[in-house]
Amino acid sequence: MTTGGLATDPLRLAGALIRCESVTPVEGGALDLLGEVLGGLGFACHRLPFDEVDNLYARFGTGAPNFCFAGHTDVVPTGDAADWSVPPFAGEVVDGMLRGRGAADMKGAIAAFVTAAAGLIETRGAGFDGSISLLITGDEEGPAVNGTVRMLDWLAERGERLDHCLVGEPTNPGQLGEMIKNGRRGSLNAWITARGTAGHVAYPHLADNPLPRLTRLLSRLQDRRFLDASEHFQETNLEVTGLTVDNTATNVIPDAAQARLNIRFNTNHSGESLSAWLREQCETAAAPCDIEIQVSGEPFLTPPGPFTDLLIAAIREETGLTPALSTTGGTSDARFIKNHCPVAEFGLISQTMHKVDEQVPAGDVERLARIYGRILERYFA
Repeated sequence: MTTGGLATDPLRLAGALIRCESVTPVEGGALDLLGEVLGGLGFACHRLPFDEVDNLYARFGTGAPNFCFAGHTDVVPTGDAADWSVPPFAGEVVDGMLRGRGAADMKGAIAAFVTAAAGLIETRGAGFDGSISLLITGDEEGPAVNGTVRMLDWLAERGERLDHCLVGEPTNPGQLGEMIKNGRRGSLNAWITARGTAGHVAYPHLADNPLPRLTRLLSRLQDRRFLDASEHFQETNLEVTGLTVDNTATNVIPDAAQARLNIRFNTNHSGESLSAWLREQCETAAAPCDIEIQVSGEPFLTPPGPFTDLLIAAIREETGLTPALSTTGGTSDARFIKNHCPVAEFGLISQTMHKVDEQVPAGDVERLARIYGRILERYFA
């Protein structure tokens, strides 16, 4: 495909990216396209494959400060394509809406990144002082092991520094300009297995049923009310997300039962402190019990200040809205970037991400590019 003019047309570029079938961990041509477009603007592009995942880091300029746009070209599966009103990878504008998998999450924002950068480069030319970089992974919707984390390690090994970062996740609930994410709660997953002795249901004294003990433990865990909401964070909450018993018979007491749970936690806790609490609860269950814990992200907050003020001012100039600062929602790759520089998130409307007929207003993609352009202008003023 010809890439002429794509850098300055966010809708065309977004549509072209959507037509790249980049379901995690398949690259699908999306990073090839971005590399060609960015290379044409003068970016130094580095393809960074780690195991089965491909990634891209591109940088214009060598000076400081280095303002980074971060995001992902990988998308979730489409489900049954017959359920879509348009082919999920068509990338078409229908009735004023850009439709296709990734329109909201987050190929529309990546296209806006590129257009904003192109605008500043055209304006500043050789007199540009500083750097603009794009950190684009193909592993955000998957395990998130071979993407942003390893790219950041690669940058650190090279001695490259990010001074501030804006992630293009779809942060707005219903209208462009409503919300910036300046932090996220942490996430912990746990698998608890209670063990017993199998036997015939008619002779329970010869068996040991693990299910009653496991359900009592789960009830005790869910009864805890954290009551730890703060100015910037919702309460910590624990949800049981699965209960499994490998038993198809109606007359057999099982020898094991497993539960799965998730805790979303704020900065009053850490993955380590909650892990210790869960292990203590399992030990007091007075029964053989195994627990496996995986902390996929710690909570973080980019405090309100000059960086968030700059973002708010640029968004207000373009939309007339004053966005709220929020830490709601799930996790994003910002949880890794926060270890390297101040980070916030702002993108398109989130209503249809991961859904059939994912779509965003076509005009919002163009407005988002102008917002990102205003951010760059203010940042490098």
